[in-house]
Amino acid sequence: MKKFFEAFANVWKIEELKNRILVTLGLLLVYRFGAHVTLPGIDATQLNSLTNQTQGGIGWLIDVFTGGAFSQASVFALGIMPYISASIVVQLMGIAVPYLQKLQKEGESGRKKLNQITRWLTILITLVQGPGYIYNLYRTLPPGAFLLPSSSFAFLFSSVVILTTGTIFAMWLGEKITDKGIGNGISLLILVGIIARMPQAFIQEFTSVVTKNNGGPLQLLLEIVAWLLVIIACIMMIMAVRKIPVQYARRTTSGDFEQDMMGGNRQWIPLKLNASGVMPIIFAQAIMFIPAALAGLSKSETATTITSQFQNVFGLAYNVVFALLIIIFTYFYTAITVPTNKMADDLKRSGGFIPGVRPGVETGDYLDRIMSLITLPGAIFLAFLAVFPAVVSNFGVQQQWALFYGGTSLLIMVGVAIDTIQQINSYLLNRHYDGLMKSGKNRKAVA
Repeated sequence: MKKFFEAFANVWKIEELKNRILVTLGLLLVYRFGAHVTLPGIDATQLNSLTNQTQGGIGWLIDVFTGGAFSQASVFALGIMPYISASIVVQLMGIAVPYLQKLQKEGESGRKKLNQITRWLTILITLVQGPGYIYNLYRTLPPGAFLLPSSSFAFLFSSVVILTTGTIFAMWLGEKITDKGIGNGISLLILVGIIARMPQAFIQEFTSVVTKNNGGPLQLLLEIVAWLLVIIACIMMIMAVRKIPVQYARRTTSGDFEQDMMGGNRQWIPLKLNASGVMPIIFAQAIMFIPAALAGLSKSETATTITSQFQNVFGLAYNVVFALLIIIFTYFYTAITVPTNKMADDLKRSGGFIPGVRPGVETGDYLDRIMSLITLPGAIFLAFLAVFPAVVSNFGVQQQWALFYGGTSLLIMVGVAIDTIQQINSYLLNRHYDGLMKSGKNRKAVA
């Protein structure tokens, strides 16, 4: 622990790293401030019904991704989600659209064009989601909450423009954090939104368990221990890799001939247990929104039943379908993000090989088979982690606090924290300081 605090103190000795951290904190503060700026024309004191809509279930998930801006009818009410949706669409289209495939191979120039396409698509998605959000305000808020006539075109137009501008500004903040700050900006914007909801959820759980004597301090202690164990398991899943040994031919010169010496440099190909990250859960949740939305268009008894089943994120039917979709999407996303054939070709061109496996096609098949084997336990654990909040809620845990026991929120918290710490760790090691992470090499500080 002493070494950790010494390493933390060393962070502020590196001028560039200190400036990047301060820039990151400043931009995150701007984002959190904007989440509490209500749309013009809406009375901020009459948002109770909108807040109640996000107390649990799907509404809570939406509010988490927007950092609480959804329940505040804020200028950032749509948050960064349209940008994430656009990024997913562009990434998936890159599989089938030749033009996007070409851009992916053009290096930095291609990446800039893809980013520009993603930005324009973000605006289009926001222009579609904006009127939907305003329509939700019409249905949820009382008439007195609108300072301007809610049915007027001026209110609708101005609100959609402001929501679109808010999303673009949030996207700009995320990109600036990535360029000038530390960590992935978009992920950090989501992270601060999740963390902002945590104190309120814990206070509600504390009040329920301790103050109202629904189990007492011992139960609260057990809940915290269980939560920490889930975080540890989540870290292990994110960090777990299967190391595939790779050997390179070492060429030595002797007289007038060259002899290939097998058994030269030995390296590893790290295949992650969960190569798809949090994306399968995001995909699955997007699909789970569809049945309830379609059923809501009908007034029949069957439609009402479907709506109630798929809006209850703690229900059995919802979680069974949710878990199956996560397993399917884990395999799908891993297949498109881990190009085993390309890895095999690159390995062959660089003179490397996997011991006991022929270079080329056989190496690609071998890597693909290994990925399929390790993806199964990763997909099952990811599905279990996603439905675990529903499990703990059946043991008396408040729903808002239970949602921190797994799912997208916990994976994002752990994943972003690990990524940010690794970046800080690299700065420390490059300046010959001890790193924050235990795996870092111990180095003596230099003056």
